[in-house]
Order: sequence, then structure tokens, then C-alpha cells
Amino acid sequence: MSAGCGCDRGHLATLEEVLSQLQREAQALPVMEAVHLPLKEVCGAVLAEPVVSAVQVPPADNSAMDGYALCAKDAIAGAELAVSQRIPAGIAPQPLQAGSCARIFTGAEVPLGADAVVMQEDVEVLPDGRIRIPAMKASQNVRRAGQDIAIGATLFEAGRRLQSADIGLLASIGVASVAVRRRLRVAVLSSGDELVQPGIPLAAGQLYNSNQFTLISTLASMGFEILDAGTLPDNLEATRRRLIELAGTADVIISSGGVSVGEEDHLKTAVEAEGRMVLWKLGIKPGKPLAFGYVGKTPFIGLPGNPVAVWVTLLVAAVPWLRWRQGENFEPPLPYAVPCAFSRKLGKRREYLRVQRQMTPAGVRLVAYPNQSSGVLSSVCWSDGLAWQEAGQLVNEGDTLPFVSYADWLA
Repeated sequence: MSAGCGCDRGHLATLEEVLSQLQREAQALPVMEAVHLPLKEVCGAVLAEPVVSAVQVPPADNSAMDGYALCAKDAIAGAELAVSQRIPAGIAPQPLQAGSCARIFTGAEVPLGADAVVMQEDVEVLPDGRIRIPAMKASQNVRRAGQDIAIGATLFEAGRRLQSADIGLLASIGVASVAVRRRLRVAVLSSGDELVQPGIPLAAGQLYNSNQFTLISTLASMGFEILDAGTLPDNLEATRRRLIELAGTADVIISSGGVSVGEEDHLKTAVEAEGRMVLWKLGIKPGKPLAFGYVGKTPFIGLPGNPVAVWVTLLVAAVPWLRWRQGENFEPPLPYAVPCAFSRKLGKRREYLRVQRQMTPAGVRLVAYPNQSSGVLSSVCWSDGLAWQEAGQLVNEGDTLPFVSYADWLA
């Protein structure tokens, strides 16, 4: 068993201890192999190598607006210039005739001999077709060649998780495909005889399996390849067989439920029988029964069973591990200190609170959902992020708490 921070039954690991251990575990595993994919398929993927631009953007000086290209030395207030050519975008211009101007449109290449563009709204078109212009300075309303990207510039380093704007930037330098890490294949399963799939009538004692859908939808939106591994029965031997099967097909197994200490919670025992447990029990609320280990050589992450505890531990622990394992240069989001509009008594563990930022007469304040139970999933839908109260911290109205939005947790 690895020297970790959560397998001692008497010790509740801090999140910082757990994240440090998880990062070491992820980085000790073999690097995911690289594959070349077209740009349309790489949103959410992690770059396997740096991207260096072979071109400059823009490729030539171009107009920032519709107007007239001219030489700034001719731009004396009240001067009248003849229009010698018309330059729409996509057309190579002729050199500018001395003492003239060129009708030009947004994005069109500025002709040789011109160094400024006057907006069409600022000129007076005379009856003979000439224009009367205001005074202009060189470079006004001109986007210079290479001002966005220079030849040889490194756009992105290896380890960057590509977002939509990144892909647009890659397209702007003519890149059609990039080397990315193969997407991590994540097997998602649930544990519990009481769980039923939506659409099936509930019998006495049964619950709909919301955790499976929370996990699959969140991880799929982040670009991971998902294997829906279904629901495990409350049976040790069946659990061991299913874990062995999944370990042979997935890069990582993530479960919800079954890692606590109840008589029907078999996942922890099964993982220890088929591999090893590295971390168990996290000193936060909700989310204490968090587990990390290996089934054979395949990593296993065991999340709690309560829906909000699943959501919290997914954000604060599982997602960071997955991103490190994928090869991403990931740093957990930095919190903002925001005053709160509530009071809370002392707690024994760090507690993650579902909150909204609301504008109040006193300014922006954190407002907590009235019921902070770990079974109230509607609190997640109502809130826009998590604030946290440290163990032993008394919170009075107006005190500041660290806050991270859900968008930042998943960015």
C-alpha cells in the first residue's frame, strides 16, 4: 500500500494532502499515447506537443474598418484625394498611386504606399468622386502584419487542454490537425441494490440512480471517453468480478456509493482484494468516504453515495486527478474571498456550501441554500458555486469565505 494520507482509519486526510497524493499517483503512471486528430475532433483534448506558428497573423497589414486607405503624410485636414482603386477583402491590391486614396473594406489588405485608414463616416464624398479627409496619423485603423501571431511564436505548450477559442486560433495559422493525448477512457459505475434507472417505476425502498447521470454528463462534457458500466449489486463476489472486467477495458474506474463502512458496502473490500487502496476518508463535508486505489494496475476512484457528496468530491478531487492523468498542466482554481450573508456555527471538518452570489444592498454577498444536506441535489442546481468553511471556524454575517464557481471548477 502506498504511503498515503487516508488509509489510516483514524486519520481524516485534508484535501490538500489528498490532492498532493493524487497528483503524484497520476504523474507516476505511463503517459497517455499521442494521436493526431483533425481540429474538429480535439475540443477538450490535451496537447501532446507544443504548437509553433509557421505563419504570421495577420499575414499582411489590413484595414480595421470600412473606409479609405491613404498615406498619412497626405492626410492634412481638408485635403481632397482622388480614389484610385477599390479593395474588398480577399483581393490583392495594387500599390497606391501617389497623392490618392483607395476605397477599402474591413479585413482587406492595405496597399503598398498606404499606412493609415480613415473611417468612411469621417470623410466627405465630393460630387466628382474625390473625398475630403480629416488629419490622420500613420497606423490609424490598420492592423499590422503579425500583430496577433509572429512567425515562430509558440501558441500553446504541451499539456494544454484545448478549448473552442484555442481551436479557432490553431485554424488561424493554417493548422489542420494536432497531436493530442488519447482521451482517457473512464468506466462509470454505481453501487447499490436500491438503485433504479429513470423510466422504471419505483418499488418500495428504491431510488432513481441520479449519480450515474451526474458523473457521465460532467465527464463527457470535459472530453473524456465514457464507458457506462451500470450498477453493481450489493454482493462482494459480483463486485470483484465486475471490477476485474472493467480493469481490463478502462483507463480508470469511477464509482459512486459502496465505499463507506456499512455491511452492504463492498467496493472498498473488493478493491483491496483485487489490488490495493491508497487513500480512504477525506476530511471534508460532504464527501468523507472518498477512496483511491488500484484494481490490478487500473486506478480506481470511489466517490460517496449521496448526490451532493458525489458532486463535491467529483469537483475537488476526482476531476483534478483525471486531468493530471490525461497529461494536462492543471492547477486547481484559485478562490475569491466573498462576504457572506449568513452565519454558521463551528464544524469539525471543512464544509463545502452550495451558494449563490447575489447583489444585496450591502454589495455582492454569498447566499447559502437553506438545506445543506448531502442528499439535496436541487441545492446544486440552485447554486452557482461552492464556498467553504474550515474546521473550527465560526462564520458571522459579513465574514468572507473562499468561493469558486462551478464554471471555474470545470474550466
